[in-house]
Amino acid sequence: MNIRRELEKQLGAKAHIHLNDIDIEPSEVSAIMINEVVPEDRSQDFYGSSGAAYLSTTVPLFRQAGLQVEGIDDILRLGIYITNAVKTPKTAYAIERESMEESLPYLEAELGLFPNLKVIVLSGDVARKMFNRIARKTAGKNPIPSGSTYKIRSSAFSFGEIRVLPSYIITGGNLMIERSKVKMIAEDIATMAAQIGIEKP
Repeated sequence: MNIRRELEKQLGAKAHIHLNDIDIEPSEVSAIMINEVVPEDRSQDFYGSSGAAYLSTTVPLFRQAGLQVEGIDDILRLGIYITNAVKTPKTAYAIERESMEESLPYLEAELGLFPNLKVIVLSGDVARKMFNRIARKTAGKNPIPSGSTYKIRSSAFSFGEIRVLPSYIITGGNLMIERSKVKMIAEDIATMAAQIGIEKP
């Protein structure tokens, strides 16, 4: 299945909405990581060029978690799919509410493509907020409570049978120098991997 084409078939195509133009078998995906927002340059996204900025932080984080990956194809082979909550690039420092609202149906439809999910990692507050909006429709409440990520990330949260892990954004030019945050993200990735049965080499 091509993710972009499927979502556009369901919700329509819009030039400013950036969707993952990637062919995958949804039934083989066991975990999803939801990052914050798409980059302005599509080639710098997770499924862009091999030297994409988003992969320059993501791959080292996976390695620190004990998963020997070289790129996005290796991550996909582990049964892990990565996407962004907000599908339109930022136009200011903070993500605009309108962008979140417009992206919400696409994220909801995207999550619905994967029938065998065991884990969802919410990378950042925006991902948490948008996922809570989606989950509240069926759960009647927010699966993830408000509060600082470092205070709640070790608690066990679920949405139905799916384990939900609040974590931090996995992209950003200064991320890798924030040692405590990198350590926590790597721990969350390792927890995700263990939940879907990935054994470290």
